[in-house]
Amino acid sequence: MATLLQVFVAILGIVWFVVIAHVVVSWLVNFQVLNLRQPLVAQIWYLLNRLVEPIYRPIRRYLPDLGGIDLAPLVVLLILFFLRQLAANYYYAYL
Repeated sequence: MATLLQVFVAILGIVWFVVIAHVVVSWLVNFQVLNLRQPLVAQIWYLLNRLVEPIYRPIRRYLPDLGGIDLAPLVVLLILFFLRQLAANYYYAYL
């Protein structure tokens, strides 16, 4: 059981990293530090979008429309934090 919890926490860490990377690249693109006309930047951007959109989509259905502000990444990060803490509590209970 402990091994499964470690794998679960590792997967949560990877998802956390991908969401943070998406947020950072999003800011850099919006502040015109990165240009989507560059092929490498465009590939990274589209890859990150393909990875996070299935996670964001169900959350965006329940969030109010705030114009240009997207709170889905914040909600995802809070959920990931909660799940990671929950897994850590179960992990320490099995030790």
